[in-house]
Amino acid sequence: MMVIHSLKPLIVLGVAAAAAVLILLSRKRPNTREFWSILAGAVNFFIVLSMAPDVLAGNTLEIVLMSFAPGLSMTLRVDALGLMFALTASFLWILTTIYSIGYMRSLNEHAQTRYFACFAGAVSATMGAAFAGNLLALYLFYELITMITYPLVSHKDTPEAYAGGKKYITYLLGTSKLFLLPAVVLTYVIAGTLEFSRTGILHGGDPVLLTVVYALFIAGFAKAAIMPLHNWLPSAMVAPTPVSALLHAVAVVKVGVFSILRVILYVFGTGTLKALGLGMVTAYVVSFTIITASVIALTKDNLKARLAYSTISQLSYIVLGAALLTPSGITGGVIHITNHAFAKITLFFCAGSIYAVAHKSNISEMSGIGRKLPWTMVAFSIAVLGMIGAPPAGGFATKWYIAVGTMEAGSMVILLVLLASTVLNAAYFLPIVYTAFFRESQEARGHHGHGDELHHDAHHEDIKENPYIAVPLVISAIGSLALGFYPDVLLSFIRGIL
Repeated sequence: MMVIHSLKPLIVLGVAAAAAVLILLSRKRPNTREFWSILAGAVNFFIVLSMAPDVLAGNTLEIVLMSFAPGLSMTLRVDALGLMFALTASFLWILTTIYSIGYMRSLNEHAQTRYFACFAGAVSATMGAAFAGNLLALYLFYELITMITYPLVSHKDTPEAYAGGKKYITYLLGTSKLFLLPAVVLTYVIAGTLEFSRTGILHGGDPVLLTVVYALFIAGFAKAAIMPLHNWLPSAMVAPTPVSALLHAVAVVKVGVFSILRVILYVFGTGTLKALGLGMVTAYVVSFTIITASVIALTKDNLKARLAYSTISQLSYIVLGAALLTPSGITGGVIHITNHAFAKITLFFCAGSIYAVAHKSNISEMSGIGRKLPWTMVAFSIAVLGMIGAPPAGGFATKWYIAVGTMEAGSMVILLVLLASTVLNAAYFLPIVYTAFFRESQEARGHHGHGDELHHDAHHEDIKENPYIAVPLVISAIGSLALGFYPDVLLSFIRGIL
């Protein structure tokens, strides 16, 4: 393994940040504004992709921006875990940008320049979190993401949007200041460094103190939405659907679980957590979240609300896999970052498509919508397979490796949780697919009941899928399938993590 000095990680952050500035300068020219968004997304993705050969060969790319004291610096470092996350986020940024153009224009949303500028800024901060070389950098980018995404959550400028935004920023900034910052400080006091290490940096200390620090980290990374620190997420659904897609698949919640993986694998290390017995404690806590959030999802008729509670449940799979502290469990948790991202962004894209062209947001109103929006609902069905963990979608590999990990850890209870959650996933997703394709629409039922009426609801008869909206969701659905057929794409990163 070699450490290669490289400007590429800094350039990636700079491209996205520069895009935000150019977008603001182009506020009176929508086409130019959106050109900068798409161009920056494409440039960023290919720069991130260019780092893959070195990282997959076992090397790391690094640049030290500032050094304050021994073990305390502002460092960007690209390793296998960070690169996998960055590739996922940068590719989905392109799709979400194209989707946003269609969605925001079709609904004639206000403040689109602010939206696209904050979106680019959020991606820049997300890349920073992915490439954070130590806890200091991770903490700073984690906080920056919260502040940049606040205007996106409250974008609609309504009392409801402001209330959702207030809860969002109160939860996330409050927990990071109360729990995360003390955890970072205590780590430096105990270890004398904040640098990540594949063997961990916290070992041999007082068990009680280490347990307290670990609990502070888990509570501090509230973006992971582990119960009971999850209420901000459903409230944030007041945002436009592309923002929901950003929150659930590209940034925010993914940064939360990614950060917990960093702490488990590179701050404590599996050996220390096994010695402290904290792995299984974490597994039981997130198992409660998995089951409870799934049960709540069953009760939601609003599609975005159901997807929000699904996200709360699915995020905990990532933490669960890592908390098992076994090779297979960690593998399942890590690859679910990408598998979940592709499937969940597809589901939110589909929810937005339905709302943008049919103006429906409740599942009970979606009878027959699959015949009117075939591309949307076929993509939705593929993504559902990924969420359930059924082949051939990528989510199957996640469930397989976590299931094997539970057996390696000797925990039949966690295996039963995994099986029960799979049944619940099917219970709250499959009825949506059935309703969309196999139930007669309300308009058709009304027409059959009034044979003398020669007209239908013209609005619903003339429904057409917006290409800017439909193309990204089809691509993300294909991506979810491709990850199922070619799991080695993600597994190749695992060798650099374990």
